[in-house]
Amino acid sequence: MNITPNNVTQPKSAKLLGEEPSPLMVLTHAVRKYSLTLVLVTLPVFVGVTFYTLGQTKIYRASMTIRIDPKPPTPLGNAVQTVVDMGSAKYWNNQEYYETEFEILRSMNVALETVSRLGLHRDLSFLANQPSDAVLDGTAVTPEVAAEKLRKRLTVDPVKETRLTEVSLLDADPIRAQRVLTELVNVYIDQHLNYVQDSTTDAVDWLNDQAGKLKVELESTETSVNNYKTKNNILSVSVDDQTSMLREEMLQLNEALTRVRTHHQHLTSRLALLKGFNPENPANLPTDELLKSGPLQQHRDLYIQANSELQALLGSGRGNNHPSVLAAQASLGVLKKAIHDEVANIVAALRHDVTASRQEKQGLAGLFNTAKQRALDLNTLSIDYNRLERDRDNTEKLYSLVLDRAKKSDLTRMMRVNNIRVSERAGVPKLPVFPRVPLNLAFGLFAGIVLGIAVAFGREMLDRTIKTPEQLETDFGLPTLGLLPEIDAKNQPDSPQRKRRRHKDPAEKLSPELIVHSDPTSGVAEAARAIRTNIMLSAPDKQFKTILVTSAGPREGKTTVACCVAVAMAQAGQRVCLLDCDMRRPRLHKVFGKLNDRGLTSLMLDRSVFDDLPKTTPVDNLDVIPAGPIPPNPAELIHSENFSEVLQMLGEKYDRLIIDSPPIAPVTDPTILSTKVDGTILVVRAFQTTRDLVRRARNTLASVQGPLIGAVLNAVDLHGKGYAYYKSHHYYYYKQEGYGPEESQDDAA
Repeated sequence: MNITPNNVTQPKSAKLLGEEPSPLMVLTHAVRKYSLTLVLVTLPVFVGVTFYTLGQTKIYRASMTIRIDPKPPTPLGNAVQTVVDMGSAKYWNNQEYYETEFEILRSMNVALETVSRLGLHRDLSFLANQPSDAVLDGTAVTPEVAAEKLRKRLTVDPVKETRLTEVSLLDADPIRAQRVLTELVNVYIDQHLNYVQDSTTDAVDWLNDQAGKLKVELESTETSVNNYKTKNNILSVSVDDQTSMLREEMLQLNEALTRVRTHHQHLTSRLALLKGFNPENPANLPTDELLKSGPLQQHRDLYIQANSELQALLGSGRGNNHPSVLAAQASLGVLKKAIHDEVANIVAALRHDVTASRQEKQGLAGLFNTAKQRALDLNTLSIDYNRLERDRDNTEKLYSLVLDRAKKSDLTRMMRVNNIRVSERAGVPKLPVFPRVPLNLAFGLFAGIVLGIAVAFGREMLDRTIKTPEQLETDFGLPTLGLLPEIDAKNQPDSPQRKRRRHKDPAEKLSPELIVHSDPTSGVAEAARAIRTNIMLSAPDKQFKTILVTSAGPREGKTTVACCVAVAMAQAGQRVCLLDCDMRRPRLHKVFGKLNDRGLTSLMLDRSVFDDLPKTTPVDNLDVIPAGPIPPNPAELIHSENFSEVLQMLGEKYDRLIIDSPPIAPVTDPTILSTKVDGTILVVRAFQTTRDLVRRARNTLASVQGPLIGAVLNAVDLHGKGYAYYKSHHYYYYKQEGYGPEESQDDAA
């Protein structure tokens, strides 16, 4: 909320006028205001770009498409491959390969060879990038310089998602562009093929050399293996075979030795068991021995039977000397001896078997140890032998591999395959690609407009004058009472009321300042009524009976504003007196067509003229008092008590006293007047009054505590200065909607 001196509040309508204009509105205003500047800036830029474009040399683009495969064709199958790595199935490896080929295509070597073949370093038109028929002065350059120029005109663009690449060349001569591009691609293909051939030839030569060396090495290793076999007597059977046979022999000896040892242990156990046999008790013979010897088992069975019979005889009560007992005892003795003899024979046989098995065991153990030693010796022998054989086998495999690769590489060299070929040959371009006339002209027009807008906007930003009510309110805290449109006396249209007044009284000729009276339905009249309303509403609890109308500087329209406000208040039924206090350059008497022989100065000197001095005007309820004769000291006169008494007298007679005064900047009159009135209106002329001037006037009034009602922005061009917003929102609504004041009976007549 804006704060004004002496508790004068902001008018309600000032809030509506204080709405911030959009940046687009500000820019539009700058363009409309400085439209001539915009045209004067845009036109030279556009014309300059046009002449520059039309004066440029026409440049043509020749293009051709080549196909670059990651791998060359394989007419002999996958078994025969190139020795040069050209790509792989991996995406990033292929990307690296293609980028390498693109750089080779743009390389200095390819360009130098092309220049050399076509002699471009001696072609002045090529060096100057002019048509072939152009007449030029100059000398030949080095091939390197020409090659660098060629590289700058060359572009290599891969076609997305394909193996195709578009190669283009820019030149001023379309035929030469096609010829040079074709030759450059041929050079690239030839160099690539030569590179592959040279690499393959080098590889074949190296492989053949290595194959010869490996052949000699293979023969040497074979001789070493043969000599070793001869020296160690392994001619018929290999070391591995001998090792296998010896392993089988040792396995058999070990099994036989195990069996003999088991048998010897068994015999020894039988022998020990029989040695512990008691001959006196043949019944205790081991069962195993009984099973192995039939006679021994028979004697034992007879012995058991005879012993049973003897015991039966003794049990029957027969004595030891009984013949049957003696016969039985004799039979037992014979059987014992037979058993003893049989056991002795078995023991003797076992002792012989034990001795034989021991000897057999010792013999087998000796054979096994001998075979074991032979195995150890053969193992030591096989280490050197296997090393020799391994060297021979490795050399043989490497020799076979190198020999096979050399033969395949030689086949590749003879085939002369290439993975780069032309997909679409270059044609002679028909239309130039540079200069782009439509685009350049559009750019020139656009650049000119942008530059013109920038200049206009810059001028607008550098303009220190007041343009909108928002500037008054935001920058200076001045509530805006309203806008007063610019009044053009020469181009004022005649309203029906003005025509009727002239028809009724042809002598009537009103000044433009009285347009509120002469044309009450005009936009100016409505603006004046809006200012009147805002003055009344600015402080509802305070009656602004005496109002001072002043401005910061001269020629800002304070007299016009004073007249318009006075007429508007008079039309509202108030008795208004318009007092001219500009005693240096009075104008009110001219506005109303009155004489300035008597006026305010006369009244201050002679109170008797008070009743006759106010002069009537064509406006009802409005009187005017001219300034009168110009005094030598206006400021002192205004500062006097006489002036205060005159104001009091006029205040008692009229409802409103509107005072027109000089501007604040050059004189002190309005500063003094502001202390003697109820309120002051500061008139600011749009696009003329500067910020510094308004600030100075504002500070001057504040320094004397002069009550400031607000400001009126005068001479606003609602049609051409970017005030369409205010026009559409305020001042033309009244007229367009037909709500103007009703015509009087006289006007209607």
